[in-house]
Amino acid sequence: MSLSPTSDMDFTRGMLREALPAPRMAFVEAPANGAALDALLAESDVLAVFGFGAAAPAWRDDPRYLRVALEPVARAPYEVWRVPGAVETATRGPLRWASDGDFAFAALELDEAAHGGLATAAQEAYLQLARWLGAHGMHALRIWNHIDAINLGTGDEERYRQFCSGRASGMHAAFAHGYPAATAIGVRDGRRVLQVYWLAARRAGTPVENPRQLSAWRYPREYGPDAPCFARALRAPTRSAQVYISGTAAIVGHASRYREDFASQFDETIANIDCVLDAAQIERAVRYDAQHLMKAYVRRDEDIAAASQLLKAARPQAMPLLLRGDICRSELLIEIDGVHGA
Repeated sequence: MSLSPTSDMDFTRGMLREALPAPRMAFVEAPANGAALDALLAESDVLAVFGFGAAAPAWRDDPRYLRVALEPVARAPYEVWRVPGAVETATRGPLRWASDGDFAFAALELDEAAHGGLATAAQEAYLQLARWLGAHGMHALRIWNHIDAINLGTGDEERYRQFCSGRASGMHAAFAHGYPAATAIGVRDGRRVLQVYWLAARRAGTPVENPRQLSAWRYPREYGPDAPCFARALRAPTRSAQVYISGTAAIVGHASRYREDFASQFDETIANIDCVLDAAQIERAVRYDAQHLMKAYVRRDEDIAAASQLLKAARPQAMPLLLRGDICRSELLIEIDGVHGA
């Protein structure tokens, strides 16, 4: 695939007339019970609601709700996506979705054993994703992948590498014009169920790469038989600037930095986020305000207090949600993703 970094791209030329109203994304404080969740889902502009960890309601007969099996450090708010249009919902097999015509949320969960393992489950998930996009005339903007025991196995048998191979096989030509932003995080629930969900729009966004990092889809063979297929960020096709930042960690070029040094990994991660926002042409003066949604995934319990302190000092207005999760490389201790202009 011939793609190139976008640090010198003019994102606004010729786009405003066709641009979409930006979805609104926020953390909403509410009791982790069914009544509070049902009240959120009763609001007509809600496209999706996410609960985090075992304390969140397990299920609602509404395609817009999804529980994510990542345990929060403290009681977690709901993450809520809202759109201006009337939302319609549907379910077909494991695939559920909601859309207002401009934007769509969709999700599926696949049992690995029923699909012959993680690689084939990932392939099937992305085949379904690609078919769904084609059938609905949508473009994927942002994808989240949650994988149990992501670092289990050695060499090419590591589960993350298996996932990457399956994902690459399932994508085929569906992303020939550029990859979406994406995150892949390890959960610890032991269920071996692959969870994939995404945000899509009727217009394509603009992939953004980070000049400090080798594009993930260009990684050398030492990271597995199939490179990770995602952009470092994606600028949404919206009237106001909205940027979806992929899972970002302490990687420079293609190498992990500062093994076992949590504070230095944190600083490197923030530097990478700043660099990719530079590439997306977001002015530094407007970054990390209350309209910036951040999630930080921390591997080790002993680093949680430091993560909280460093995030509050570095980005006090961004309301970060701290989650326990494993990163795609076993030496990486923290990963951060987010939405600028949420």
